[in-house]
Amino acid sequence: MSESLHHHDHFIFTFQQTCSRTMSRNLVFVYGTLKQKEPNHNWLTNKDHGKSHFIGSATSVEKNLLVIASRYNIPYVLDAAGKGEHIQGEVYEVDDKMLANLDILESHPKYYERKMTKIRMDDSKEEVDCWMYILFGFKPYMMDLPFLKAYYSEGDHGKKYVSHYLREVTGPEYWNDVKVDFLHLGDHEQ
Repeated sequence: MSESLHHHDHFIFTFQQTCSRTMSRNLVFVYGTLKQKEPNHNWLTNKDHGKSHFIGSATSVEKNLLVIASRYNIPYVLDAAGKGEHIQGEVYEVDDKMLANLDILESHPKYYERKMTKIRMDDSKEEVDCWMYILFGFKPYMMDLPFLKAYYSEGDHGKKYVSHYLREVTGPEYWNDVKVDFLHLGDHEQ
């Protein structure tokens, strides 16, 4: 048995073992402030929000448009799959409670929408189906922003993320920065 095949089989066994624990099998791909060493990572580690388990670093199979926008320098993946870059992030297995709390954090489905997408694990090259939060109904100017392969809140882009507790305006009031029609959020399928 080749070493790469053995590594692959070991990964699948380990991955299945990990996913068969007490949590429901919800895999989430995070690409922004929820990643390790980023401002909202504590959301994933807070036991009051539910359970999460880091699976590994990963990259989107499809190209995606990852940009930084709004007055608060928020990372967004735009609903324009096939354009942009293969973006880097992390995969977590989360229980139903954590997934519900992530939906609250991301204001799903009114602000971000959770969409199933193919993700390639960096170590094993295994492709897995993961939830990813995407911005639908975005303003056209966002297509002219620089596209990123990876997001870091304090990266060389010079657009430091503004945490929730530091924001002057919260909730739907600032969604107008990026949403075409924020009064009809979630109605992108008209």
